[in-house]
Amino acid sequence: MVAQFLGLKLRIMGNAFRRSPWQVFGLVIGLLYGGFITVVVVGSLVAARVVSDVAATHSVIVVIGSVVVAGFALLPLLFGVDDTLDPKEFSLFGIPDRVLATGLLLAGLIGVPSFVLIVCAGATVVTWSQNAGTALVALISAAVVVLTCVLASRVTTAIAHSMLSTRRSREAGGVIGILLLVLIAPVLLLLVTVDWGRDGLGTLGSFAGWLSWTPLGAAWSAPGAAAQGDWGAAVLQLLIAVATLVLLWLGWIGLIAHVVAAPEREARSKAYHGLGWFDRLPGGPTAAIAARSMTYWGRDARYWVSIVLVPVIPVFVVVALALAGLPSHFIALVPLPLVCLFLGWSIHNDLAYDSTAIWLHVVSGTRGLADRAGRMFPPIVVGIPILVVGSIATAIVFGDWAVLPSVAALSGAILVIGLGLSSISSALFPYPATKPGDSAFTQPQTSGASAALVQSLSFFAILFLASPVLVFLVLGLTVNAFWLGIAPIAAVLIGFATLFFGLWLGGRAFDKRGPELMAFANRND
Repeated sequence: MVAQFLGLKLRIMGNAFRRSPWQVFGLVIGLLYGGFITVVVVGSLVAARVVSDVAATHSVIVVIGSVVVAGFALLPLLFGVDDTLDPKEFSLFGIPDRVLATGLLLAGLIGVPSFVLIVCAGATVVTWSQNAGTALVALISAAVVVLTCVLASRVTTAIAHSMLSTRRSREAGGVIGILLLVLIAPVLLLLVTVDWGRDGLGTLGSFAGWLSWTPLGAAWSAPGAAAQGDWGAAVLQLLIAVATLVLLWLGWIGLIAHVVAAPEREARSKAYHGLGWFDRLPGGPTAAIAARSMTYWGRDARYWVSIVLVPVIPVFVVVALALAGLPSHFIALVPLPLVCLFLGWSIHNDLAYDSTAIWLHVVSGTRGLADRAGRMFPPIVVGIPILVVGSIATAIVFGDWAVLPSVAALSGAILVIGLGLSSISSALFPYPATKPGDSAFTQPQTSGASAALVQSLSFFAILFLASPVLVFLVLGLTVNAFWLGIAPIAAVLIGFATLFFGLWLGGRAFDKRGPELMAFANRND
């Protein structure tokens, strides 16, 4: 049975060369790239055999090896992998779960990534061949590493196929993947700032120190610990690696048993009771549009995929400012205005999300002012608690309650200015957006330079109009506290003037451009 699985995998790989010429060309390029990586890594590992600094070699191998294990485990979940040997396809053959799990695991050893991993892991035996004991530990660790990576890949691939079979679950997985990348970003920025010529080995040693005791790096670390004479740590790390492999194997068998017996997972339809936000808000066109917008923000993946990223955007800016050496109490003033900036800017192309449904507004005679005001309701509902809580948190972190009115005024002004300008741009300059029902991660082919221009102008116009309030806040912090009292006055005048002007002009544009908006929706459907 195992031989049949291996033969099936080889035939599948051979059939890859029977595709179109361009696909074969891409496959050959991938094979050449894999071969090049293998030669470089193997050459480096063999050369490391004669390096006198064993601790440095140990740290480099542990860190890079941990990244490799994490890649095998996470890439199928984050980006999806076409499983040519899906366990569900064998559900009708009556194969025992353990036999099926073994056959699919061994078949997973056949492939370009697995081949590269096997050769590179085997080369570590040469790296740690100082004596027979370290070579034996390295050989066992290499086998454990290969089986762990392949098993982790098989498990996460099966989970991706089973659990992420619906579009909504895939989009949720994509959002989680983006959030993970955002969380990793500060670490990458920190690594960029390291002086590798002076502090590189120390930094790698710090990372390797804790990775060595995790499932990611234990197997890679055991031979290095043995080569440095720390046999106690080597044995414990090897036990951690073997225990991880055993748990993965048990999880793989259990997953096989579940997948072959479970029916195909389908999206479940939800039963909604009542009219939701339409019950909570009073009657009238403005309230109806506000209720519909709130419903979209809660259910439409195109909205929440974008909105969920708003709070994490300041992470990049805060980390960059911290690495640049800006004092922490000044950095505390940055996150809240940034969140309000992106929240107010979020509806700058809201009308394009309606697609051809915009005809309901046109034929029903909905006033432009009602449409513009109703679409502001979700960011206002979300923005007010953020503004209140964020202002208090900013004052606490900054360490001076005197900045509370100015910070709240600046953030509130940015929010309402963004809403006012977005009301104008979405009616005057809509650009193609993701269609209803499409994946939130797809982008229309027609959105090019015009979309980028509208996005840039609407974004920087918010900053330009809010700049006087920002200047008064900076003057109050650096020159005279008197300006901290002027900032809220300027924020109220500029913010509400822009908001009301945006509502008026955006409403007039919506009333006059009904046919053009309908033509735009049909053209991009």
